Amino acid sequence: QVQLVESGGGLVQPGGPLRLSCAASGFTFSSYAMSWYRQPPGKERELVATISTTGSSTYGVDSMKGRHTISRDNAKNTVYLQMTSLKPEDTAVYFCNIKRMGQEYWGQGTQVAVST
Repeated sequence: QVQLVESGGGLVQPGGPLRLSCAASGFTFSSYAMSWYRQPPGKERELVATISTTGSSTYGVDSMKGRHTISRDNAKNTVYLQMTSLKPEDTAVYFCNIKRMGQEYWGQGTQVAVST
């Protein structure tokens, strides 16, 4: 079955970097676009970034452009979210996502807290 396992979250000071990872299994990873979403406290889940199957094309929301980079390693079945210049408003649970055969799959999420 499809499994997505996020890791790399934690507490970071404003302006700091953090790299999130999502290890995928149970499907042909290289055949599907992958996305990162986040859910800030008390708010709805929102798209952060999407990457194409080969990694040649990416999309990122305007609020994070220039600060976050999505990438993937198809040999490792892993998608990454490199975050820089983190702000308190980036505090959220970050989720890995795949849409496959009409279904949507989520990992359990990894908590990112940006605070002094």
